Amino acid sequence: MSRENNHAVEVSLSRDLGLLDITMIGVGAMIGAGIFVLTGIAAGHAGPGLMLAFFLNGIIATIIGSAYAELGSCFPEAGGGYLWVKQGMSDMFGFLSGWMSWFAHAVACSLYALGFGSFAAELYKIWFGTPPVEQHLFAVGAGVAIAALFTFINFRGASETGLVGNIVTSIKIFILLLLVGFGLVKIFGNPTSFEHYTPFLPEGWLGVFVAMGLTFIAFEGYEIIAQSGEEVKDPARNIPRAIFLSIVIAVTIYLLVAFVVLGAIEPPPGVPIYKYLGQLGELGMAEAAGQIMPYGKVILLLAGLASTMSALNATIYSSSRVSFAMGRDGNLPDIFGRIHPITHTPHWAVFISGALIILMAIALPIEDVAASADIMFLLLFMMVCYSLITLRERRPDLDRQFMVPFFPYLPWLGIILCLLLSLTLFELSPIAWYTALGWILAGVVIYFSYGVRQRERRAAEERPILLEEVVAVKEYSVMVPVSDLGQADRLGELGAILAKVHDGELFALHVVRVPRALTMSEGRVLLKERRHVLDLAIAKGKQYDVPVRTMIRLGRRIGETILQTARERKANLMLLGWPGYTRSRDVAFGSVIDLISKDPPCDLAVVRFRGAWQPPKRIVVPLRGAGLNARLALSIARDLQTFYADPAHGGYEVEVQPLHLRLPSTDARETEQFYQMVNRVADELGVRISAIEYEADNVVDGIVEASHDADLIIMGASEQGLFEQRLFGNIPEQVMRRSPRTVVMCKAYRGQVASLLRRLFTPEPIDLTDPELHGLKKENA
Repeated sequence: MSRENNHAVEVSLSRDLGLLDITMIGVGAMIGAGIFVLTGIAAGHAGPGLMLAFFLNGIIATIIGSAYAELGSCFPEAGGGYLWVKQGMSDMFGFLSGWMSWFAHAVACSLYALGFGSFAAELYKIWFGTPPVEQHLFAVGAGVAIAALFTFINFRGASETGLVGNIVTSIKIFILLLLVGFGLVKIFGNPTSFEHYTPFLPEGWLGVFVAMGLTFIAFEGYEIIAQSGEEVKDPARNIPRAIFLSIVIAVTIYLLVAFVVLGAIEPPPGVPIYKYLGQLGELGMAEAAGQIMPYGKVILLLAGLASTMSALNATIYSSSRVSFAMGRDGNLPDIFGRIHPITHTPHWAVFISGALIILMAIALPIEDVAASADIMFLLLFMMVCYSLITLRERRPDLDRQFMVPFFPYLPWLGIILCLLLSLTLFELSPIAWYTALGWILAGVVIYFSYGVRQRERRAAEERPILLEEVVAVKEYSVMVPVSDLGQADRLGELGAILAKVHDGELFALHVVRVPRALTMSEGRVLLKERRHVLDLAIAKGKQYDVPVRTMIRLGRRIGETILQTARERKANLMLLGWPGYTRSRDVAFGSVIDLISKDPPCDLAVVRFRGAWQPPKRIVVPLRGAGLNARLALSIARDLQTFYADPAHGGYEVEVQPLHLRLPSTDARETEQFYQMVNRVADELGVRISAIEYEADNVVDGIVEASHDADLIIMGASEQGLFEQRLFGNIPEQVMRRSPRTVVMCKAYRGQVASLLRRLFTPEPIDLTDPELHGLKKENA
């Protein structure tokens, strides 16, 4: 909740991701580039004990994941470990967790870039022969080039959509399961294959621990699930479930892959399989696939390229967003927190992160790069586990729908195991530890020399809240989504009038569309230029002494966010403004209005204003029946009649004239039925009417001509079948386009059953990501 002009303004986020979506995010992050790049290297250290290393890593990941599940369920916001450590430990450790997370993600990007380069060099060798330069230099050059390319792509704002991410993840799983299938057939078809698993621990337990530390980066995808918490439906339930599901799926696949890779291939004479895989390094998986299944090496190399590119894109995004969040919070220089005016991306954070990624890829071998990333992640997970312990004591009020069992023993066990794993990596790469310690020391220096001073400056600039307004809860709510000052002025006045009659509230909503280039939380930087839109709606509420509730909501899709808000807040009537043109010829009123009219969660009125709102003295209500839409039109006319009859608001009689059109096909019996119907409905609704007739050749001309001297036209939407795509139909649309008078189009809420059927069977309108509320561009003639 924020305050603008001493008025409470609620800022809310739209939640779009279900259990399947976030489970696939976690699985995609874990079954990623790590399994393709590190399996061979880790096998060289652990031998067949690699399976034990994967299993034990799975147990540790479950322990750490349970901490993420508890904290993610009670803090379903972006930030993840950075937010939790800041609350559970201190500002300094919160800063260090963000600083280390930035480095860890950047180094992970370097690992993926080097993996891509190695795969690309090997494919070049297969298809075209020896590379023009030494193969290692070719691999590093290709890795630097792909890192630079995806840095530019992230600057431009392109990002992998959920659908594309799910497809890539499904392809990776399919290829690995295909490899497992061929491998199992080969192993069980050759009884001597089981001799490959002895001795099980050729390098002892130290080799297992080194392999665990080296490959732990492949188990940290559950962190991304927690970071997606602000966009998850029912996060308290779905975040823990997704974390554990993704860990189980990933560990199962890892164990199967390790089993077939170590048992199904034939090394050179006299060389143990695990030594052979270790010598091949990051190409170990590809060589194993080449022996296990037809065209396996090329398939694995191509899959590795796709996986490393996908991981690189996602991890550059994560790395730059961590530094962007720290710059926005004042922990890093302001340049990190700047947003590009055109691409809406944190361009400096992206470029600086890209430079760090390229530097690490050039400076360190692939094993050292992997070890550096693992050390940072393990230290970060230690801080998260400790924060879980302290937050249980400091914040017992938090709604913990999932709680870590065997508390506090399990999180303490997680801390100890992470510490031991990180220490074993000194055996593999001392330089990785020196690099990690140097980065942490630099972070401490920056925190005390810059971060503290910046926070003190910002705290001094903040002004205290002197007055807060509390909005009384009302039974009747008129919801007014507004996108600009004109809508806020006119819709706000009409909404306030209708709310006043029902002793209700005016609920003004402004939706800020967050592009895919930003996370939902980062979209808050777009709010500062949008809050003034609600000021006019607030003023209109005060003008008529109507309570005003305001909300600024962030969402990917404006129409769906409006629908979600109306359902959550149980609005009774929604007013939408239409400027009189659409962006596409395939929709009636624009993608947003068409989406809402397809499945309105409450009564809906679409208004096309002709100038400013003027108190009406004559309202024409075209009627063709007594359906729900017609009754809603008469009800709104009655409300305006009641409002202006009050001496405080003019004290005059508004003439409400139901219109009966006599077309060439109309007979006297239809006219008589019209008068009977309209008098009965008017009596039921309590509206004073004086019905009129008008002769016309067609409906649209008749309505426009009969209302030429009216102040306002209110008409019900066309009563059409269940399966139509544009529920307002052609006649209402043409009247709104052609009439010089302000026109209100009404569609009544049909109840939950009809609403569900419409959602199931009515096609979606096109162009759901239209960046403006009711269309931007006028159609060409």
